[in-house]
Amino acid sequence: MAGNRKVYGFGEVTKHNVAKDCWLIISGKVYDLSLFMDDHPGGDDVLLNSTGKDATIDFEDIGHSNSAKEMMEKYCIGEIDSATIPANSGNVEPQKVSENAEKSSHYTLKILQLIVPLFIMGLAYAIRYLAKAE
Repeated sequence: MAGNRKVYGFGEVTKHNVAKDCWLIISGKVYDLSLFMDDHPGGDDVLLNSTGKDATIDFEDIGHSNSAKEMMEKYCIGEIDSATIPANSGNVEPQKVSENAEKSSHYTLKILQLIVPLFIMGLAYAIRYLAKAE
């Protein structure tokens, strides 16, 4: 049966990244887990976080049981064309990283804009209190 399986390109697989249409790449195979989302013990977020990349490391790090590995076969729809997998496919896409970093630095700046004046006011109060005590 392995010879009859369809071969998918990385770009095609990454388009399937929502709960009702979720495909993952694990160990060179492509799995359509759309019907398994509600049954996954870790919840659908875990699976959705593994879309858009080679999820082999994510899958192996969890330490799935042999029965879980056997169950996967019924969701296998083909194989990945390894020539289409980008070198950084195990990582978050660079533009997503930069968007997240931009949001993070924005929030950090906002927090500092609130905390620094409070710190200065507290310091001024402490100095004033100590000056009165002498």
